[in-house]
Amino acid sequence: MHDQQDRRTGRRALRPSVVSYRVLMIILRRSLFALTAFVMAIAAGILFGTVITANGMTWLHVIQIALLVVCCLWLAWGFMTAIGGMIPTPRPVIEAQPDARRGMSRTAILVPVYNEDAVAVFARVAAMIEGLRAIAWLDRFDVHVLSDSTRAECVEEERRATFLLAADIEAGHHLYYRNRTKNIGRKAGNIADFVTNSGGAYEYMLVLDADSLMRPETMVEMVLRMDRDEELALLQTQPLIIGRRTLFGRALQFSAALYSPIFSRGIAYLQGKEGPFWGHNAIIRTRAFAACCGLPDLPGKAPFGGHILSHDYVEAALLARGGYKVRVDTDLRGSYEEAPTNVIEYAKRDRRWCQGNLQHSRLLRAPGLKLWSRISLINGIMAYAASPIWLLFLIVSLLDPILAPEPNYFPGDTLFPVFPQPETGKALLLLLAIFLLLLLPKTLIAFSTASGRHSARFGGAAALLAGATVELVLTSILAPIMMMFQSKAVAEILIGADSGWPATDREDGALPLGAAFSSSWWMVIAGAALLAATSFYAPNLVPWTLPIAVPLVVSPFLISLSGDPALGDALRRWGIFLTPFELQPEPVIRSAEAWRRRLVEKIDATVQAAAEPVPAAVPVRPAGVSIN
Repeated sequence: MHDQQDRRTGRRALRPSVVSYRVLMIILRRSLFALTAFVMAIAAGILFGTVITANGMTWLHVIQIALLVVCCLWLAWGFMTAIGGMIPTPRPVIEAQPDARRGMSRTAILVPVYNEDAVAVFARVAAMIEGLRAIAWLDRFDVHVLSDSTRAECVEEERRATFLLAADIEAGHHLYYRNRTKNIGRKAGNIADFVTNSGGAYEYMLVLDADSLMRPETMVEMVLRMDRDEELALLQTQPLIIGRRTLFGRALQFSAALYSPIFSRGIAYLQGKEGPFWGHNAIIRTRAFAACCGLPDLPGKAPFGGHILSHDYVEAALLARGGYKVRVDTDLRGSYEEAPTNVIEYAKRDRRWCQGNLQHSRLLRAPGLKLWSRISLINGIMAYAASPIWLLFLIVSLLDPILAPEPNYFPGDTLFPVFPQPETGKALLLLLAIFLLLLLPKTLIAFSTASGRHSARFGGAAALLAGATVELVLTSILAPIMMMFQSKAVAEILIGADSGWPATDREDGALPLGAAFSSSWWMVIAGAALLAATSFYAPNLVPWTLPIAVPLVVSPFLISLSGDPALGDALRRWGIFLTPFELQPEPVIRSAEAWRRRLVEKIDATVQAAAEPVPAAVPVRPAGVSIN
């Protein structure tokens, strides 16, 4: 018996039995996932407890076991997400029909900017407009550059780039620009301002970031999928990183290209129609967003009060609460972004995300949220809480031998000594299990890709495995540094320090050693103190602390070296960290690079020829372009 067809929408209406089966399957899938992760964590806690309490239990042992269980639960959760992403699942295939344009809704492409490089932003805008025109779909899209820039020079550059682009590409009636003088609500407020003032003209809004770039065919595909499912309110793509030159940036770029699609597929496998929103490179049903996603200011002062910084997680939860579907389709290709090019800029952005995610602790009991939406909020909190928990575990583990009582070989009234029982085998088993949770997913993905037909997209199997190995080594070396940055961020938030909303520097400039030292000198002291304390109080633990202490002691050198574009360029010449977007860049990527060079030349020529600076309000403008 076939599913009935909805006469009004033309869509297949699923029978209740089909819906019930799908709901049951997602419940079973999530239950199995969570149960497996909890069993792994509890098993690790029991094994660890057996090792450290073989000769008696102290209150420090209880704390150690509790911290390890939490840490292992976090590791097991990530491990299971990767495993879920490796499970083959059918992918939706929707092709544009010749007459699809007639019924296709209008879409606003939103590009929020905040003190960014205007040339880079508008070069990407030009590439997307040009691409949509080339496939004859530009008439269904408008681009809105929503500026929250506060620096006068940035606003001037944005206005100049708008006029140059509108005149050059002859798409003024599809390009709009406005600058808010009051940045109420930051990025969320920027989007809300558009929805309030202009959202009624568009069925959908394709929300990008200032560094986003998207294949035109992907934009069309996303709109078609939204058109065909009226319950779908948000469709998220998997943005991949492009355009990085430094060692750190190229490692992020390679890792995202190789591993992120699998982890995103695991998220989609578990979250179903209560999927994620990462704040950009996603299309949203405008009316659903307006009806469900009005964000309140949290009571109290920042960092836990005020505007909600990580608004995307909350908006996804509110759409799901409203009965809409929120979905990530990992088969959608051609979605790109840039990323910080050094550890300092990455930590700066991470600090803001950390504050936003910890704010979610105040929203966990919000009425009406779906259970998995609450779990997603907790998952976001743990993304940052895990680092200080690991740090506390290390500190307590170091204190244990220092504060441990002298061994008593004659307990009770026995006449015979009772010697400590070695638990070396169980300790090695626990260590192996933790390494498997950390390394097995990436190892399986790397070898699976290297042995398949997609290895050529990464320069071949040898280049792929070499890149995966270097990425693993680099990640392991930088892990203590990232742990300290995140632990510092959590500590600052807990004592009431507000991160604000700093602009992100995405340029590939070299990072001087002095700048690296000024941001990490306290890590040098912490690493030296750890080595000294371990050598004096527990010398047998020195080999175990070296992988943590040494990177901290030399952190300024590591941070500066990993932010060096010359080193990244050298690795590229050696075939390390190659990605498909470098070896065979898409037309939209090449177009954005060409437009960037073109706009630089035009702006330079305009500045040289202009007798006066561009005024704040220009009375004459290309036909159709809107600037306010």
